[in-house]
Amino acid sequence: MSKAPLIAIVGPTAVGKSALAQHLTRIHGGEIVSVDSRQVYRYMDIGTAKPTPEERSQAPYHLVDILDPSQSYSLEAFLRLASEAIENIHRRDALPLVVGGTGQYLWALLEGWQLPPSRPDNQLRSKLEEKAEKHGSQSLHDTLNEVDPDAASVIDPRNVRRIIRALEIYHTTSSPPSEQRVKGPHPYRALVIGLTMDRKELYQRIDRRVDTMMEKGLLEEVRQLLHMGYSPSLTAMSSIGYKEMVLHLTGQLTLEEAVHRIKYSTHRFARRQYAWFSLKDPRIRWLEIGDDTERQAQTLVEQFLAAQSEYDKIASNNLSLI
Repeated sequence: MSKAPLIAIVGPTAVGKSALAQHLTRIHGGEIVSVDSRQVYRYMDIGTAKPTPEERSQAPYHLVDILDPSQSYSLEAFLRLASEAIENIHRRDALPLVVGGTGQYLWALLEGWQLPPSRPDNQLRSKLEEKAEKHGSQSLHDTLNEVDPDAASVIDPRNVRRIIRALEIYHTTSSPPSEQRVKGPHPYRALVIGLTMDRKELYQRIDRRVDTMMEKGLLEEVRQLLHMGYSPSLTAMSSIGYKEMVLHLTGQLTLEEAVHRIKYSTHRFARRQYAWFSLKDPRIRWLEIGDDTERQAQTLVEQFLAAQSEYDKIASNNLSLI
């Protein structure tokens, strides 16, 4: 039997993934599944570049505004929720568009990753978090590198949450997490469209978007989150944009310094995204951002869906012979 179709739109932050997804849903009547580890949080709209109410009225969105900032979100949770959403979209005979820049989440979904069974160990987490606060995240990363160099090589030393999770898996299973993660059967027939642009132009676009976020009220959004009782130590509040605004509100940075740091950190984040979405990856159909990008993407989708129709016919004929 043929696998269910899926369109994925990937690329660095601010490149235009959401706009292309909106365009394609208008044409093909699809539904959008967010592959973003921060847009899941309520009340965090501006700093996560969440789709606006107008955009969400034009196409169904999934995995947006489903958690409070105090709740945890993980790869395991994403795989479960995204798989459920995609299954329901297919049941409605609609086309799922999986859109976002969280590379680990995207490939785990498309490659059918089987994650190691490991329950959270809150006591261990607390100890590791205390160590990170006292000695810095690099100390945790060094520990991970000692027990699992392969896992350490793909985790940013500044990403405390992912380092702690890897160490937690190691301590609860007595086995390196990199040796436990396996790829299962690929669950979907996927067309992966990648959007890219000149690096200098991308940085300029990022900077303009940060300026727009500030104009829309990012500072007030963060102030309101703190007023609601959400701690700066929460994983959600450690996101780019939020942690810098917290540093400003607590007197550790001027507003100008905070904005500059957001831009610099977002540039760095975009570079890291290209590690997950390589321009040399044959699985990705890369398109340069330009006046013709939407037409090129539309052509790719039409060819993909036409091929899917042929696969479905073949599968149906084979079933009729059984």
